[in-house]
Order: sequence, then structure tokens, then C-alpha cells
Amino acid sequence: MRIHLHLVRHGQTFFNRYNRLQGWSNSPLTPSGIADADVAGHTLAGFDFAAAYCSDTTRAQITAQRILDINEAAGHKRPTLISDMHFREQSYGYFEGQDMNMAWLAAGGPHGAPTYNAIVERYGLAATRDFLKEADPFHDAESDAEYWSRVEEGFALIGSNPVLKDGDHVLQISHGNTLLSLMHRFAPAGYDLSQRPRNGSHTWLDIDFTRPLDDAVIVVAYDERP
Repeated sequence: MRIHLHLVRHGQTFFNRYNRLQGWSNSPLTPSGIADADVAGHTLAGFDFAAAYCSDTTRAQITAQRILDINEAAGHKRPTLISDMHFREQSYGYFEGQDMNMAWLAAGGPHGAPTYNAIVERYGLAATRDFLKEADPFHDAESDAEYWSRVEEGFALIGSNPVLKDGDHVLQISHGNTLLSLMHRFAPAGYDLSQRPRNGSHTWLDIDFTRPLDDAVIVVAYDERP
């Protein structure tokens, strides 16, 4: 069964505006964030969604609801929105709500890589999670293994949905670092991954759920926004 998965990064939040790590924390959408959701809704207004998913954070839920409002107004049947913790951003633990630059300095500085991009370039993306967990005095931040275990369970939830059939379009509201992580894993070449995808942007993955995940994903589009 091949599913067309349309991932949208949630609208801008106040933590995004203030350049703070957000993770599992909630931060309200800004007025620009509401506009981001509406832009995504109009971008996707031509698709019939057989299912819709988002994380159980308010920024993802509100973004999803506004997209589905526009989609329904365009004449499409509205799917039930499924909110689930498996679709959350990675957990930053102790560093939730902290300035991004300071948090990545704390994580990568002891390893000679004082920024997020420096950690990725020198040690790989997995190290951004493992170094942050190491620097977290409570070790609550997700390790790379913990993160991917949860995300893969989220994919399994979609693949096991009994209402889905081959060729269906599915909406999922996602998060900036998660989208970057998916791209590093499934399309490491041919894209500029030095910047997080834009709020309200559209990423399209085709997933063949009859295959192992690492062989199942084709990137159709990334970080598209009018």
C-alpha cells in the first residue's frame, strides 16, 4: 500500500519567534502563525485527505484544524483528526524553552561543535540528540534511538489505519526538527538542510507500507510554500 503523506510544519509560535527550543512544550501561534496555517490550507485545498494526523500539541492541532476547515470549505469530506504523542517534535528535556544557540552550545561545545549545524557537519544528525541528552542534567531529552523508536511507531500507526487504501492522500502536521530529521534519513543529498523548513511549508513523502521503512520512502517535495 503506497500512501501520499503530506507533511506541514505548524504555524509560527512565540517560541519560534523568540528562537527558543520548543519540543514537547506548548507555545501559542502568533498572528503570523495563524496566517501560516491558512497558507498551507489553501496550498492543499485540492487534495482529498483520507486521514489526518498531528501531534498532541496545540500548535499542531490548531494548524491542522485550520487546514481542514479550508479543505472542507473547498468541497472535500473532512477526515477525523487523530492527535497522538508519536507525532511530537523531539523532546529537548531540560533545554525546552531555552534559547536555541545557548542550548546547542551546551550540547556541542564540549565536543568542539558550538552550533547545531557544526554538530551535524562534524558528528552527524544523531549526535545532536545524543549530545543534548548527555548535557541535560536530568537526561530527559530524547536520545537518537528513543526519538526514532517513537517516530517509527507513528508511521506504523498510519500504516495500520484500516480505512486507508493504496493511493490515498494523508495529512500530517509536523515539526521543524522532525522534518529535517526525515530529510536527513530519507533524502540526504540534493537538498539544503542547513535551515529548518519554513512554518506552514509543505513536504510530500510517498511511503510504501509493504516495505521496510528505510526502503519505503520517496521524497516528492520538501519545504514548499507559495
